[in-house]
Parts: sequence; structure tokens; C-alpha cells
Amino acid sequence: MHTDEKSLHWAVDKWLAPTPAMPARVVRFCRSEITRARYVCVEALHPGGMLAIIFFRHEDGSWNVFPPQAKRPSMGFARIAA
Repeated sequence: MHTDEKSLHWAVDKWLAPTPAMPARVVRFCRSEITRARYVCVEALHPGGMLAIIFFRHEDGSWNVFPPQAKRPSMGFARIAA
């Protein structure tokens, strides 16, 4: 994956298509209390009104409009030396 293809700037351009006449702005930058995942709320004014989208940062450094998958408990086995 090319990191520039999933940067926050790239995601905002893709989803909100800001222009100099209708710029986008970050209105909230937080971490979730439970998973500690980072997220950003970005707003942009469009002809139909204000549009806000929340972008979530994933472990690989990419930003997406869906939250990262929660880590689930897993079972495994350890090799026991004989």
C-alpha cells in the first residue's frame, strides 16, 4: 500500500472534494476511550449544506471512514518441547 494513497489528506479529498471556495476543516480530533483509536471529524460546506465525515486511523497508518476492527481474543497453542 502506498501511504500517500490512504493519508488523511487523500481521504478528505476523496470524500469531501474541498475547493478554495468550499474548504474542509478539522473540527474534532480525539481518541476513543475504549480502543484508544484515533479519529478526526472533518466538515465541508457544500451546496446542499454542511457535510461532516468522521475518519478513523488504522494500525497500518491509513485513514478510513470505517473504524478499525476490534482486536478479538484468540486461542493458540504453544509447542511443548519433549
